[in-house]
Amino acid sequence: MTEPEPIRERLPIDREEAERGLVGLVLTLVEFLRQLMERQALRRVEAGDLSDEQVERLGATLMALEGRMTELREHFGLEPEDLNLDLGPLGPLLPRD
Repeated sequence: MTEPEPIRERLPIDREEAERGLVGLVLTLVEFLRQLMERQALRRVEAGDLSDEQVERLGATLMALEGRMTELREHFGLEPEDLNLDLGPLGPLLPRD
């Protein structure tokens, strides 16, 4: 009885492409959560639930997070549309601006 060959010998795997795909998936989830937080923050601002200081801190934090996401995308050679998963009949995961 012969032993099965290791999976890496059966499947041609491009390590860099696999890493880029994993990074893309992780950044997609982070971007999805960032957008949810941003929408919730806007609802709270519009409802008047926050003080002026809280609104300023929230705005600065969201801007910094968006900037960091841009840096990470650029570092890994990803475009914003690379982070938008197609959910088939449900449409795209992230809204298109």
